[in-house]
Amino acid sequence: MEHSKLSLPQIIFGTSALGNLFQALKEDTKYSIVNECIQRSKGSVVFDSAGKYGAGLALEMLSQSLKRLNIPPKRVVISNKLGWLRTELKTEAPSFEPGVWKDLKHDAVQKISYDGIMECFEQGNELLDGYSAQLVSVHDPDEYLKAASDYKHLSERYDDILKAYDALEHLKLQGKVKAIGVGAKNWKVIRRIADDVPLDWVMLANSYTIKEHSAEVADFIKHLESKDIAVINAAVFHSGFLVGGDFYDYKLVERGTSEGDALLLWRQKFFTICKRFHVPPAAACVQFALNAPGVKSVALNANNVIQVKENFEIPKLKIPMEFWDVLRTEGLVNNVYENNVENVELDKNIKKYF
Repeated sequence: MEHSKLSLPQIIFGTSALGNLFQALKEDTKYSIVNECIQRSKGSVVFDSAGKYGAGLALEMLSQSLKRLNIPPKRVVISNKLGWLRTELKTEAPSFEPGVWKDLKHDAVQKISYDGIMECFEQGNELLDGYSAQLVSVHDPDEYLKAASDYKHLSERYDDILKAYDALEHLKLQGKVKAIGVGAKNWKVIRRIADDVPLDWVMLANSYTIKEHSAEVADFIKHLESKDIAVINAAVFHSGFLVGGDFYDYKLVERGTSEGDALLLWRQKFFTICKRFHVPPAAACVQFALNAPGVKSVALNANNVIQVKENFEIPKLKIPMEFWDVLRTEGLVNNVYENNVENVELDKNIKKYF
């Protein structure tokens, strides 16, 4: 399969808020968010979405907003991370990611296989209703593997993932999509897939942030860059926790637990240093994530128009070097660029993924 070298803007617009992530926004608010993204962009606008976001609600609301704005399909580039299929809601709340998605009218199930990905692709374009996904990927392959019951089952599930990529390559050969990628939270699973599949782009979630950043991940990003694979950094606020939210990586942070208290203490120190230097916490998070060698774009979500405006301005803000020095001195960030990318050993044993 011929490799597609992507040209992406610094900021890609996440659409999980359109799918009622953590709160159910009014339709007019969702429309105003999409409108602001369009108005502030020059040329094509890139939206990142997924069938998982609100069980397809994000895709629907994106399409409805674009139609209301009379935006021609050629003006937008839509990334649809595939692998979750909308289904009938048979319980009071959706069965996937309990407590995360609000006021949904549908459920979703993970379907990763050749036929499953094709079904997700077709359903996604139906929900987009006149628009279509140009960038596609397998969504949450790490979750799919983690649900395996034993090593044999794990191997079977990894084979399902490879077959899902066969489906995506078929779509690309047909000219129905432009580029193939992967979106996952566990970067080691991405590393394994990148070793087996010719990818055009990678979306790292929760993996390289101002809070979590290892030299190993930094070297992997540079390794991807050396292969002309575009890297999109996502979930750089860890589900909003780093800017004041209650959830960390989609899990409620509980006070009084060792894990919860450690996160809260880190954030308290971070906020104190940000206040001292008059640096918005969001700006520190985004600039750290965006300026990692090899990262091309950062995917940012917005719950209102003001946040969209801030997302555009954040990369331009001047942050003094002393701010970063203090973060290092206080042990909040590390020097992560010391390892040589040539020394990265790509792990081929899927038993070591988790």
